[in-house]
Amino acid sequence: MALRTITSTNSVFTMTIPGLFGSPIQLDGYAADTAFAADAVATAETHMGVDGKLSAGYIHAPVKMKIHFAADSLSVDIFDQWFNTQKAERELYFADATIDLPGVEKSYTLTKGALTNYKNFPDVKKTLADVEYEITWESVTQNLI
Repeated sequence: MALRTITSTNSVFTMTIPGLFGSPIQLDGYAADTAFAADAVATAETHMGVDGKLSAGYIHAPVKMKIHFAADSLSVDIFDQWFNTQKAERELYFADATIDLPGVEKSYTLTKGALTNYKNFPDVKKTLADVEYEITWESVTQNLI
């Protein structure tokens, strides 16, 4: 077993969008400080009775993920095409993806992702700012590599 590291530069994020990009596309050209991040998810619904007894149950929850690219990244074109196709057809296209994180010896399978936030163009400052997109996934499954 190799020693685990916190290296992120060897991570690989590939995505397919059936009906638009059927073959896996490797995303790259990330922003300098953040490539992608997922929000924490709610795992239980809880209720406290008037008598102070807690009731709880497992719930399914979507996973929101933000992806950040440098303005000149070619991966921005993928998101532009995804958004523009949906807009023209007035229909959603769902994505599937995998993320490999060799440093921690883990891989993730992301299924049925909807593009839930889209930035039309980068903020124009001294230089063009990073661009952020949000995908909401139906599920994320962890695998060991």
